[in-house]
Amino acid sequence: MASRGGAKLPPVRKSLGQHFLNDRRILGRIVDALAPGQQETVIEIGPGRGTLTDLLVERAGRVVAVEYDRALAAFLRARYASQSKVRIVQADVLQTPLGALAEGDRFALVGNVPYYITTPIVFHALRRPRPERAVYLVQREVAERMAAGAGSREYGALSVNLQALTTVELLFRVPAGAFAPPPKVESAVVRITPKERPVVGADDEQPFRDLVQALFGLRRKQMRRALREIQPMTGDRADEVLASAGIEPEVRPEVLTPEQFAALLRRLRDD
Repeated sequence: MASRGGAKLPPVRKSLGQHFLNDRRILGRIVDALAPGQQETVIEIGPGRGTLTDLLVERAGRVVAVEYDRALAAFLRARYASQSKVRIVQADVLQTPLGALAEGDRFALVGNVPYYITTPIVFHALRRPRPERAVYLVQREVAERMAAGAGSREYGALSVNLQALTTVELLFRVPAGAFAPPPKVESAVVRITPKERPVVGADDEQPFRDLVQALFGLRRKQMRRALREIQPMTGDRADEVLASAGIEPEVRPEVLTPEQFAALLRRLRDD
């Protein structure tokens, strides 16, 4: 079994989608993208063997690392036992209020997240209080969907729901060879920054998400037809609602911007 700093490394658990990033140059670029400060708390999702954690400790005021794998969490606790600024939390991140880990402080978020639960983790992290910014290493196709523009092939419900609340930047790609073991797909790094003025308010976030999901389930249908399938109304009424939201009845959901979805939600809510 491999070792690090004299300690045996826990075995790779394929069932957890573990692929450990070892390329120090790429690790450095991730930390640069996050740009943590000495007075800032950083929450790291999935620290694994601590390669990214090592760099975060050098630059952040405090690091809270959330690791699901019990063996890895124990390894990390031993590794950072002398570092008072590091806290290792063994937990399922989806069951963990991230704001509570920051103990009321403003915080940044970073993680090499398991690809099979990327979307749930990203939306979990958007619960309030939100991080000041988040940098994720994710599957390349998912990163492209996050950042896609209206009308593009990759544009979908994920794109709309993220871009309604945040600014999404696809920063750079990461080859499979940078990991051990290497995944079967390419990866990419994205930065997500909450908008000062999101497209929808806090009370409308879930209704907005529900509307977007419903309409993208009908993405190839014209909006007149799609709207009538999710909201019982006549064709004339659908045209009137769409017109008041600034949407042409013949277009399809896949070309609507987050702002147009928000306008439609407001029109339906006020109906």
